[in-house]
Amino acid sequence: MKFAITSKGDSKSNTLMHRMRTYLQDFKLEYDEDQPDIVISVGGDGTLLYAFHRYKNRLDKTAFVGVHTGHLGFYADWTPEEIEKLVIALAKTPFQVVEYPLLEVIVRYQHGGRESRFLALNESTVKSVEGTLVMDVEMRGEHFETFRGDGLCVSTPSGSTAYNKALGGALIHPSIPSIQLAEMASINNRVFRTVGSPLVLPAHHTCMLKPVNNVDFQITIDHLSLLHEDVKSIQFRVADEKIRFARFRPFPFWKRVHDSFIAN
Repeated sequence: MKFAITSKGDSKSNTLMHRMRTYLQDFKLEYDEDQPDIVISVGGDGTLLYAFHRYKNRLDKTAFVGVHTGHLGFYADWTPEEIEKLVIALAKTPFQVVEYPLLEVIVRYQHGGRESRFLALNESTVKSVEGTLVMDVEMRGEHFETFRGDGLCVSTPSGSTAYNKALGGALIHPSIPSIQLAEMASINNRVFRTVGSPLVLPAHHTCMLKPVNNVDFQITIDHLSLLHEDVKSIQFRVADEKIRFARFRPFPFWKRVHDSFIAN
């Protein structure tokens, strides 16, 4: 089996990365940064997001596993004290693959057929570079509302515990293939109205944003922030691709929610 390791970059994470690489190579596993079967993320959720985007073209061939060196992460289920156990599990134990849904974002532009496609593990946000964001929101090809406010956030189930939660969105179990649309400070008065609640869309539904004004937009894809000009539409749906996690033991989602937000 071929493996690669990504590190947060701090001294603790780098030390663990080098130790794990040595241990795994002692077990005759091959280190291969280009075509790994397993990618080990050492750090936090941000490190795993980086690893996901680095290997997003190998999602059907690569599985991910996380070691957290800071606070408990939603994607990192091993601690530094457990790396010997993890190494033995990687070297000796067949692993279970758990798949999580991803978000597909397609940005189409004025004046031609050019488009950009992105995959997000957590979420994508849309904001106007200047002033209020004004967007027509379509659901399954039908006009739903005209949004006015600071911005919109579309998240995956696994990303529902991140920025989406801060916006008052629901927490959704990653076994449910869906996306969620949450508002950022919408304008609601006698003239302008939005639904005012997060919306959860199933896998066969598509959400489309169409600009009302000819302005530029700041679009984030997880930790990546991109400026887009001459935008015609932004389409969101559950992606055909999924991220694959290597599981060697149970890692219950609701226990992670409890440990991250409730436990002392």
